[in-house]
Amino acid sequence: MDYNLCDYNELKKLLTPYGFNFSKALGQNFIIDADVCPKMVEMLGVDRDTAVLEVGPGVGVLTKELCRAAGKVVSIELDERLYPVLEKTLGDYDNFELVKGDVMKLNLKQIIDERLCGFKEVKVCANLPYYITSPVIMTLLQSRLPITEIEVMVQLEAAQRLCAEISSREAGAVSVAVEYYGESEILFDVGRESFMPSPKVDSSVIKITLHKEPKYKVKNEKQFFSLVKSAFAQRRKTLVNSLSNTMGIGKARITQALQEMGYTANVRAEQLTMEELVNLSDLLFE
Repeated sequence: MDYNLCDYNELKKLLTPYGFNFSKALGQNFIIDADVCPKMVEMLGVDRDTAVLEVGPGVGVLTKELCRAAGKVVSIELDERLYPVLEKTLGDYDNFELVKGDVMKLNLKQIIDERLCGFKEVKVCANLPYYITSPVIMTLLQSRLPITEIEVMVQLEAAQRLCAEISSREAGAVSVAVEYYGESEILFDVGRESFMPSPKVDSSVIKITLHKEPKYKVKNEKQFFSLVKSAFAQRRKTLVNSLSNTMGIGKARITQALQEMGYTANVRAEQLTMEELVNLSDLLFE
């Protein structure tokens, strides 16, 4: 049966028999704007040679559009209450497969290797709950998965931070990670009225196109990300103070490195460009 998952009344009728109530703890807000998901799929750019790993299918609104366009879709869902619902809404699609579990605990590379092999490329698509946006994106980036693009719908403020230019006030540690691994862009905004229940904030859809080859080369990648995390953890503090407090590096050593780069000891993390953050890491962790 082809359910109209963007119709409020039909959606309620579908969920009621299962005693489903929206979970605030899981950040559940389902899309009821019929124009959003087709636009996401179109801008993701998939065809029958493309496989998609989806995070958080919900009732399958976005999933259905992905199945119509892609060669195969594997969706990861944590909420077991939605498993029988997805069996109903996506039962007609033989290129759909559900993986039950927590995306933060599953072996994503194994899932891709075993369930999405044989396709020209694999892309990730998701409507992420706001509370796990950064952790999920960091996991997708740092796991070095065999994927080419990540398209996610996130809170508007999070989108601006994820796609912020390094050395701007909006940039943070996650902005640096996104820049390190790929090229990001905000595709379009989605108003709060497009969801059920309606959240208190608007959303945006962003795309991260992963670098085929590393754009930035650091001497010690692990230490680089530790430095970035520490540098932006205490934004109001100078780099000298934040790095010495959290990483145990001597203030004189940090000051000397900054001076070699042409900065005084009063500089803050948000003032450095991506290249300068890489340079600072190389000077401190040779």
